[in-house]
Amino acid sequence: MESGVSEGTQRWASALDAVVVYAQGALCTRVARGTVPPDGRVRVEGLPRSMDPDSLRAKVTGGDDVRVTEVRVEVDAEPSATGTADDLRREMERLRDVSAAAQARRDRHEGLIAEVAALRPVPPPRKRDDPHRTTPVDAWLRLVDFVDERLTGLHRRLAELEEELRLAEHEFEIALDRWSRASTDARPTHVDTAVCAALTLEGSGEVELELEYGVPGAVWVPAYRLSHRQGDDSGTLVLRASVAQRTGEDWTGVRVALATADLRRRTDLPRLRSLRVGRRQTAPAPSGWREPPAGLADLFAGYDGAGPRPAVTGGRMAAGAVAAGPAAVAGAGGFAAGPVPPPQAPPAYGMPPAAPMAPGGAPGAAAEVFGGALPDAPQPVGAGPGGRPAARARRAGAPAALAAAAPGRSAPPPPPPGSAPVAAGPPRPSDAELDYAALVLSGPDVGAESRGRLFPHTPFDPVAVEYRRRAEAVSALPLPGHAVRPRESAGSFDHRFDAAARTDIPSDGTWHTVTVTEIPVGLRTEYLCVPAVEQTTYATLVLSNATDQALLAGPVEVTVDDEFLLTGALPTLAPGGVRRMGLGPAEGIQVTRRTNLRESVSGLRGNTTVLDHQVHVELANRLARAVTVEVQEQVPVTSNADIRIEERADWTAPGQDTGPDSLAPGTRIWRVDLPAGGTAVLDGGYEIRVPAAKAIVGGNRRS
Repeated sequence: MESGVSEGTQRWASALDAVVVYAQGALCTRVARGTVPPDGRVRVEGLPRSMDPDSLRAKVTGGDDVRVTEVRVEVDAEPSATGTADDLRREMERLRDVSAAAQARRDRHEGLIAEVAALRPVPPPRKRDDPHRTTPVDAWLRLVDFVDERLTGLHRRLAELEEELRLAEHEFEIALDRWSRASTDARPTHVDTAVCAALTLEGSGEVELELEYGVPGAVWVPAYRLSHRQGDDSGTLVLRASVAQRTGEDWTGVRVALATADLRRRTDLPRLRSLRVGRRQTAPAPSGWREPPAGLADLFAGYDGAGPRPAVTGGRMAAGAVAAGPAAVAGAGGFAAGPVPPPQAPPAYGMPPAAPMAPGGAPGAAAEVFGGALPDAPQPVGAGPGGRPAARARRAGAPAALAAAAPGRSAPPPPPPGSAPVAAGPPRPSDAELDYAALVLSGPDVGAESRGRLFPHTPFDPVAVEYRRRAEAVSALPLPGHAVRPRESAGSFDHRFDAAARTDIPSDGTWHTVTVTEIPVGLRTEYLCVPAVEQTTYATLVLSNATDQALLAGPVEVTVDDEFLLTGALPTLAPGGVRRMGLGPAEGIQVTRRTNLRESVSGLRGNTTVLDHQVHVELANRLARAVTVEVQEQVPVTSNADIRIEERADWTAPGQDTGPDSLAPGTRIWRVDLPAGGTAVLDGGYEIRVPAAKAIVGGNRRS
């Protein structure tokens, strides 16, 4: 079944060639090849149901004398010849029934055990004058033996039924997991639905087409693998990506690129009107509009005189290609698609001229070709959005039918008495109203004010909406460990990473790892300790990015000398940036710190308190190689001019750094080169001179 095309229209198969995955969503490129038919009308198949129809673009990559003059999205639906192909769903439903039957058998057996266990001897009722009877012990014992023997067999059977139920539930859970993780590229119903691109080509000969369209339901986060050898000043950082997609089509053998940009962000620039000083010029006639024909209201006089008619759900027929295929009626995908009420029609602007569609078929292209809403045309007084005057129906000579508002909308109020007259001028159609093939002709049942006139109309496809809703669910997947969203780590800049080889990513909504490229980075191993806080030395890797692309934040697997060390969090590293990444404690380097405080007074009258802090640090290298250790100490910082701090050490102050690795004010650094098995002793200190009338908050004695 075809929608709006003749039976002789050629159908071209297409193959997915490249995918650019953005922060959310993806831009897919399909390639189709064939010979241009005489009428130039071609249908390219293979598009997914979840695609955004407004994002479809087409261009010719092979064939110099051929160009695309129109491209549209159409949906086909027909009964499937082979029946339902969703074997995983049928297997899941079968195992669900098996599990339910096993559960019912187990429950019935437990009820039988309860009945047998409740067996008790009941003596016959005794009358008041009857003597007491002797209890038949043998009957009691036979009943106990019967119950015991019966319960033994029943419990043995119950264990078997519970094992069967456990296996059935396990198989059902496996089938349910396979069905939920299965690719959405499979056809889920008895109705075969297909989204096609209907193109009109101008030219002849062999041609190669590229179709580009956007789809929701694709996300990615970066990941890395770092290989380093001790003693080297460089390493290899392999950029990988965790990609998840549920777009409705499997990406098989495609070129994958990863971008941090927002695919839904608007990129169109505002258009400013020109301001001219001089003699007033006549406004050019707007293209794409003409007066409605005379006698339009009398066209339906015979229809109105035929008497009452049965109620219908809508009274419009398409003026051109039907935008909604039969999939909306057939309910492809297993979703109910009941009657949808027609949308409210915007204000009509008359009959459009019989002009050809603009190249590409896009509404914006039509406005450019036919000059709709010229930027240098003067704006009429009282114009609304899109340059359309609010009182356009009040100009002189306009037909009465043009002044009527669309159903559900009120007519514009009359101008107040004494107001200035509204500038006359024809209406200016919007871009949607200039897309002639998407206009819908109103039938005789929509009302006298709109019948026989054209309106923009976008059909509602509930199946496509459900596909897009399913695809959007992939954005709620839990992130891998240490993973960060690209938009969070990229900041104000956007980056793109192209994979070196083609890859396969099924449409199952789970994370898949893709190797992108190798990035050379500068590496050096440094050891850091802050003995005033903790007498432990930590190994760190100092990474420097010498490339022109940023390294986004994400998990990194560190391998040293071909041995896996740990999985850490790589911070965002801008081009030319240097960052430090911790590797954990280094047990082979020992550090010891001791302090001493002496308090005294100085000055002629002893009016100054001197707090002399002495710091003694000992380092010992127990590794088999030479290392560089950075020891950090903290010196008090004051903003009071009466308090002086004098340092007595050979440490150095770090440079001014405002990045995420910046140190606190007052930090001092020792850098010590320790040979294998060597030791070092560091002595330092500082004096705090405080006036006797003042004291340090919290006490003068501090370690």
